Amino acid sequence: MPERRNGQWLKRLILAGTTVAVVGGLVFALQPKPTPVDIAVVSRGNLDVTISEEGVTRIREIYEVSAPVGGRVERSGLDVGDRVIKGETVIASIHPVEPPFLDMRTRSELSAAAEAANAAVGLATAEVSRVQSQLELARGDLRRARALFERRTISERAFENATTQVDVLEAQLTQANATLNLRRSELDSARARLIPPGAQPADPNAASCCMVVHAPVSGAVLEVQAESERVMTAGSILAEIGDPRDLEIVVDLLSADAVKIVEGARARVLDWGGGNTLHAIVRQINPVGFTKVSALGIEEQRVNAVLDFEGEPDAYARLGHDFRVFIEIVTEEHTDAIVVPLGALFRDEGKWATFRVNGGVADLVHLELDARNDQSAAVASGLDIDDQVVIHPPDSLQPGGRVVSRDGR
Repeated sequence: MPERRNGQWLKRLILAGTTVAVVGGLVFALQPKPTPVDIAVVSRGNLDVTISEEGVTRIREIYEVSAPVGGRVERSGLDVGDRVIKGETVIASIHPVEPPFLDMRTRSELSAAAEAANAAVGLATAEVSRVQSQLELARGDLRRARALFERRTISERAFENATTQVDVLEAQLTQANATLNLRRSELDSARARLIPPGAQPADPNAASCCMVVHAPVSGAVLEVQAESERVMTAGSILAEIGDPRDLEIVVDLLSADAVKIVEGARARVLDWGGGNTLHAIVRQINPVGFTKVSALGIEEQRVNAVLDFEGEPDAYARLGHDFRVFIEIVTEEHTDAIVVPLGALFRDEGKWATFRVNGGVADLVHLELDARNDQSAAVASGLDIDDQVVIHPPDSLQPGGRVVSRDGR
């Protein structure tokens, strides 16, 4: 009998153990598994709030060299990028323009005008001869009147009349000669209008006459407007010159962003093609805005900001005029702040919140922020140094839910 009882108790114990194991396995299997998440550690550091925009570089002072007079400009020997020296490098040589072709009607009119001018010269020459003859006669009369007056044969008035007659005729001769010179000049002018294109000038020195335009400043050629020989009017642009080492940056910002920036603010120059980051300072925020249509067709009010490079020009020597750069302008600086990745934050009941990991459990914590940028946020309250937070929490994660780090931390 005792052996039978012991066997029954043993069977009961085995049955009870099996039942407990099965129930425990079911409970463990039915429990929710921890959610795998990415976890970051809250740290202390510096945080800059920036405004990012594309900008372009430009030479600060660009000189447009224009033609002081109209004429035929020779083919330029300059190319874009050539160095020029103030007062030495020749920008352009300007020669007189060839006379235009004449149509039949115009040539006939000018020929008639030349013939009329030639006839006027003949009339003026005849008038000079007439006055000269009268003057010679009056001078002879004056010599005789002087001799008679010395012998008291004629009156003093008669002698004065003879003298006056000579003076009047001398004045008429001067007038006649001036008129003759005028008619000759008119004849030369009429004949000059008949000169055809390509005719050799009467004066050999006139063929080499030209005006040479020199570089007003030292620098490099940015653009050549007149590469080939052509006729240009006075004031036409010949070339643009500037110093490539004297660069500045122009960034057009949204007007709402521009009001957040102060002159003297720090900026970083990124994605300019070099491997390092350049630094700049905001020199000016233009007081006048302009309307610009975005790629989405939205009208935006924009404002230009002008920045100066910091450091030696050799650092940005590979940049030139109208090069694209990417600018980050610092609007706020927070030092020794509690910094949390922006991906750990979300909105909950109108407040900023995050999931803080404590013993494998995700607790919902509301935060107050001092500032934030595109990557991080400065926390005023709600978190401490070395706290662990969930990065990009999934929608399935609820407050108090169990979590496990994907990287095993």
